[in-house]
Amino acid sequence: MSYDTKSLLKKVLKWRYKHISNKTFVHLLSVVIGLLAGLAAVTLKNLTYFIEALLEKGIVFSENQLYFVLPVIGLTLVYLYVKFVHKHPLGHAVSSILYALSQKKGLLRLKNIYTPLIAAPLTVGFGGSVGLLGPAVESGAALSSNLGRWLHVDVKTRSLLIACASAGAMASIFQSPIAAIVFAVEVFSIDFTMLSVLPLLLASISGVLTSYFFLGNEVLFNFSLTAGFELNDVLFYVVLGVGTAVASIYFTKMYFWILKVFHRFKSPKYKLLIGGIAIGVMLYGIPPLYGEGFGFINKLLDGEHLSALGSTPFDAYLDNIWVVIALLFGITIFKAIAMTTTFAAGGAGGIFIPTMVMGSALGNVVAKVINALGLGFQVSESNFTLIGMAGLIAGVIHAPLTAIFLIAEITGGYELFVPLMITASISYLITKNALDYTIYTKELAQKDALLTHNKDQAVLTLMQLDDVIEQNFKAVNPNMTLGTMLLKSVSKSNRNIFPVLDDDKVMVGIVLLDDIREFMFDTARYETLFVKDLMHAAPEYIFYESDSMKQVMQKFQDSGAWNLPVISNGKYKGFISKSKLLTAYRRQLINYSP
Repeated sequence: MSYDTKSLLKKVLKWRYKHISNKTFVHLLSVVIGLLAGLAAVTLKNLTYFIEALLEKGIVFSENQLYFVLPVIGLTLVYLYVKFVHKHPLGHAVSSILYALSQKKGLLRLKNIYTPLIAAPLTVGFGGSVGLLGPAVESGAALSSNLGRWLHVDVKTRSLLIACASAGAMASIFQSPIAAIVFAVEVFSIDFTMLSVLPLLLASISGVLTSYFFLGNEVLFNFSLTAGFELNDVLFYVVLGVGTAVASIYFTKMYFWILKVFHRFKSPKYKLLIGGIAIGVMLYGIPPLYGEGFGFINKLLDGEHLSALGSTPFDAYLDNIWVVIALLFGITIFKAIAMTTTFAAGGAGGIFIPTMVMGSALGNVVAKVINALGLGFQVSESNFTLIGMAGLIAGVIHAPLTAIFLIAEITGGYELFVPLMITASISYLITKNALDYTIYTKELAQKDALLTHNKDQAVLTLMQLDDVIEQNFKAVNPNMTLGTMLLKSVSKSNRNIFPVLDDDKVMVGIVLLDDIREFMFDTARYETLFVKDLMHAAPEYIFYESDSMKQVMQKFQDSGAWNLPVISNGKYKGFISKSKLLTAYRRQLINYSP
């Protein structure tokens, strides 16, 4: 940033402090961020659709033969961009944002603004079976993070603005402003209060208006509800809830299993080649796995299952409904595999939209099975397609309210609200009991870096170990005499604890003032009594690299100590006192609370 730019920014900030209250400023920023996130989402969609349109004629002309090579080309382009331009491994979009919120005070790199706009279209446009919502949210979040940093907003406000960006991006992609607000609250653990809901609302409105401005009334799902809720179908919606829960568990476990398999390949080139070929084979056999899959969902909603399936090796048998059901169920199975393989091979994208595709296929399968059994039952296949999406979203992402409101807004009404609630709640409850964490949150939870709606846990997660480590302790050597210790350390310290370090700065014990009190004035023992005779082990040790703040709190509670030493890479780093820890906790709680 140049000197003139910095000077102008200072003048703007001074004017703002004098004339605009902080609350009004946050509201204005939320509108701007919603607009920027909406622009990022629109740009992402248009770039992806442009690439897909360029390649579509070639795919048709080659009779699907290009499916074997397109994913490899796309992943290679992403690999080259990451290696020579981005120069950092691509992380999962939402997970990286959650990590930044909990461990980096909401600070995201500038590169996170434009990298998703390049890597995701290359991945999806060339056939990667992932979604665009995650990259759109990441780009919008990076915009809001850096804008907040330039405008010197505090950490709490920066976190709220990142949630606003996610709401704006989702509202722009789905044109569903209410679901976008709920998504920000459920996924980013934002407290749902008047202080947070109004900025989220403004950002969501700004995002959806941006979408309308650039894309007109174009909607993702051209669907009109023709059949409402029937009481006789309740049992079937319960069955669908159980089915989507099982599918959600499968989806999540398959995701981590495939990533584990690919982790064995040390070279990114091997991952790219193997993953690209695997995706190409799946696309050749199951063309609907190509890209995001919104076209597939729309065709199912229109009742055109043959068109949705596209050209497959089983075209000659599609007059048999059970073959159609088997192929649709195959999409349910292979969408999770294709999506995760895309990630594992180095692609960029999100999991939200693949979840919807998988849910739509499963919902349609359940409806077709009910209608084909010949038991006299007839259910709406389009309704089950929609509600299947809600069930998978609720189960995979642990966001049942997002699922309910999103599908309700897509249908343009609330006639399906009851079945949505039934299926989404059952799917969520079963999945939540089977899996504590989602694809977004599992790795963060293992690091104790996950923010939740549990305020106590969230405050501990936000606290940083470096902020509470004290280093104004006088260290002593185990071979030091009592007299030397009193002269060089005790007389010059205002602390009552002394770390004992060997010549390599490795901590071998501690000496308390109480340990030497009875000898302090016995001059006869100054040269005969050594530190190693007085020292003893600390009641507990805090390990800088591995202990979370929650574990630190637990160690203080279990040991009953007032001071505990911190060890970093085997060396002494400092002490943490209980009083400073509790003071920092109270300060963080005040800052976190609305």
